[in-house]
Amino acid sequence: MAVDGDDLIHENLIESFRPRLRTYVAVQPVLDLLHFLEPEEKERVRQRARNDGNSAAVDVLIGAVLRKPHPAGWFQAFVDALSNAECRQAANYLRQKLPDPEVEAKNDNCMRMIDILVPSLVGMNTKEVCMHCFSRKLITKDDRDEVSTPDNQGLRDAARELLKRIVRCPPGWYSEFVQILFDTEHVDLYKLMGGSSTFVLSPDPVKKSPESSPCQLLDQKDNEDDITGTASLKSSSVDQYVLSLNCISFPNVLDVAKHFCSDKADIVLRDYQMDVAKPALEGKNIIICLPTGSGKTRVAVYITREHLDHRRAEGKTGKVVILVNTVPLVEQHYATEFHRFLKHAYKVERVSGKSMLKISFTEIVKKNDVVICTAQILENYLERSVKGEDEGVHLKDITLIIIDECHHTKKGEVYNRVMMRYLKQKNRNRMLKKEQKEIVPLPQILGMTASLGVGDATKLKTAEKNILQICANLDASQIQTGNLKNYSNEPEKKIVLVEDKEKDPFGDVIKNIMNVIHIYANLSPTSELGSQNYEQWVVQSEQQAAKEEAQEVRICMEHLRRYNDALIVSNTIRMRDAFRFLEKKHKEEMKSKTSPDEDHVINITDTERVLFNLFQDNKEELEKLSQNQSYENDSLSKLQTNVLYQFTTREDARGIVFTKMRQSAIALSHWIQENPKFGDVGVKVSYVIGGGDQSVVKPMTPAEQKDVLSKFRSGAVNLLIATSVAQEGLDIPACNFVICYGLVTNEIAMIQARGRARAKNSNYIVIEVKGSGVTEKESVNEYRVKLMTDAIARIRALDPAEYRTKIEGFQIQAILEDKMRMTTKKPAKNELPSEVKLSCRHCSKFVCTGDDIHIIEDMHHVNVSSQFRELFIQKENTALQERLLDYEMNGSLVCKDCGLKWGAMMMYRGIQCPCLNVKNFVVTIKEKKFSNYTKWRELPTKFQAFDYIEHANRLAQLSIDEEA
Repeated sequence: MAVDGDDLIHENLIESFRPRLRTYVAVQPVLDLLHFLEPEEKERVRQRARNDGNSAAVDVLIGAVLRKPHPAGWFQAFVDALSNAECRQAANYLRQKLPDPEVEAKNDNCMRMIDILVPSLVGMNTKEVCMHCFSRKLITKDDRDEVSTPDNQGLRDAARELLKRIVRCPPGWYSEFVQILFDTEHVDLYKLMGGSSTFVLSPDPVKKSPESSPCQLLDQKDNEDDITGTASLKSSSVDQYVLSLNCISFPNVLDVAKHFCSDKADIVLRDYQMDVAKPALEGKNIIICLPTGSGKTRVAVYITREHLDHRRAEGKTGKVVILVNTVPLVEQHYATEFHRFLKHAYKVERVSGKSMLKISFTEIVKKNDVVICTAQILENYLERSVKGEDEGVHLKDITLIIIDECHHTKKGEVYNRVMMRYLKQKNRNRMLKKEQKEIVPLPQILGMTASLGVGDATKLKTAEKNILQICANLDASQIQTGNLKNYSNEPEKKIVLVEDKEKDPFGDVIKNIMNVIHIYANLSPTSELGSQNYEQWVVQSEQQAAKEEAQEVRICMEHLRRYNDALIVSNTIRMRDAFRFLEKKHKEEMKSKTSPDEDHVINITDTERVLFNLFQDNKEELEKLSQNQSYENDSLSKLQTNVLYQFTTREDARGIVFTKMRQSAIALSHWIQENPKFGDVGVKVSYVIGGGDQSVVKPMTPAEQKDVLSKFRSGAVNLLIATSVAQEGLDIPACNFVICYGLVTNEIAMIQARGRARAKNSNYIVIEVKGSGVTEKESVNEYRVKLMTDAIARIRALDPAEYRTKIEGFQIQAILEDKMRMTTKKPAKNELPSEVKLSCRHCSKFVCTGDDIHIIEDMHHVNVSSQFRELFIQKENTALQERLLDYEMNGSLVCKDCGLKWGAMMMYRGIQCPCLNVKNFVVTIKEKKFSNYTKWRELPTKFQAFDYIEHANRLAQLSIDEEA
């Protein structure tokens, strides 16, 4: 019992000093001396150190030491190991040889000071400083060898490693380190650390000598100005140093923190990051091509700050615009990078189509130094300035444009439209310069990507041409790839093959239902049921049927797409998930045919009755078959095996499973939650899917995506099921395994997915799913990656003059092609709103003309006709609720006749406005029908802006008339 009592005391002692141990324990040498730990436990600690650093590894080490049952003498063995590994300060805490509280507080402040000054200190001559530190016994021989090893990750990183080891010394190290900086002629760093050039050395405090040493005791207990708390030294010789009256006072740690953390100190670049940034810091246009997770955005922040600082120093105004291609990236870049690091020195703002800001983009650009936005917004306002609709935004007012995921700068992409304006002005500037006229200033361009891709290229020459085209589009002077050395962790790759189902009675029933529908609607599909090609045929046929008002065929197509999705889910996940999906869609459709008004009946067509009954007739058999696990697909069991292996063989497993469809992501998440085997090994799962509105599954809002990713980052979720939305751009923490479950697209997506597994000793696993063809696609993508790497190497090796000639050729060609396109293109937005007519996609009922559609905030298309309210029913839909600054969405609008959802009711500053989604309508323009519009901006007409005052007055008048 006494032994148990001692163990409890020792356990509590270690836990009490855990924060101190994190600072003072160096895990590598301690592990060599801890003989009571198993080799597997030691390896887990070492792996954590490699992946997440020494402090994180100390926690794992403490967990291993505290794990019961304890061997005899475990505590003393731990303390001895700390002492013999030169972690004397840590050993003293466990021996309860505690420092004086005042000394301890001052030592803590000294460590804080080093933390703050790291960005400046990493520029020191590490090798020379390291030798002096060793001679003064601030570091051990092992420390010296590790810091100065030739294959170290770079001089700056070696400096950081040296600083980490110095601060583990007992109090007194700070003054010794300041002295070393002076001895090694680091004058600026010496002064920055609080040193002075005027000291007096005297054994007798009363006497003063002109031959003084600059190193001085900085922790005088009676010095009220020294609130940084430098520690006292035990060396008697140093104790004899006294500050002269002329000594520069040691800086207040809070003042230093304010100066350095405000705008510069926190942005610390690794060597390879600084290397790739150099040309941009010189004002050149470049593309930075670095792997996912290598810190491209941090480099962009650093370049942004240096750009603005440089212009400010010259007395000029700087204006930086960061362009992204998705709404979630706007908030991500703002919150995690640009605003975080630049807010103290510059005004940073973000804008997207879903932004809550109620001032114009023009004003936002004027009032801020840094603006993060979706590319379409900048393009819209550049166009406004050309058309003279309002002031808009001009390229000449921007000094730096950063383009995220710049491999999208190709024909047809919004990035390319922005850059085409740049290239045209650059060409005009060339003419102006020849005519000796003043040129129009253009912004510097910085492109960022993890992979430039090769397009459809199969040969090196074609791949090189594709990449050169992107370089030309971005006016890049060079591609910067960087040498990541030990920072790059290539995951181990594995492809898992599966066997096809011998029998699939569940799938057979669904196919029988689909064939019945084919016969009923006289359809002849051209592709295999359950394939992506079949889905494309269904979508195209539905659009054609809607245009021709063949409502029976259109309704059949909607049901066929549903059954096709169910087949894919059955082949990917479980049969019960496919059944649940079908049952849910059936219930939703039946509910859409009910009205909140009992006196009103929504029409159900004969075709709808046939389709409803067809599902009901087969429902019982489908449900029964879905419970029979003997017919489940082999892919799912392979997925289970691989996920369980990762979580049972890793101390801190964290992974992503990529899948193709939203239904699959949701179903996989539910399957894992319901399977106790996953819970037993600590799996905490969630899913993240896209925010687009083109699927039969409800999209995820940016807020919902952010919440899930935040939980994944914190560890509340350790397994993420994701569609391709998580492959590109989104800030997802380092994982130690990534599984592509039947999902392989192109080489760019493959690189981005694989790049998520960037922790050391990671796995990248591809699991075959029926019909996915992942094995063949993966091989093709590997070839394309090699093609891209070789092409970039050839481009980088080009003579600068030859490179410029090629780029200019591509640019001239692009400008001429654009000019030709503009001359042959029909004038956009030239149709009168009155020529545009909308009909219900489901029942073909006429709804309104374009004159009835007004736009709120360049975004929301609302029907302002008083007669329109007679055509729809408003249904409550809590899932649709959205509240922003000036408006809220609550309740869906459905067709009074057929129940099709048309849009949502918007409450805009107290006025109810029916907000419509164009994809739910067939659009007729001058008697020609169109059924493929998915966004309002695709229509060739310009709708009137919503006049709030006019509508408010009209409603007020109606209210007066009703009261009268």
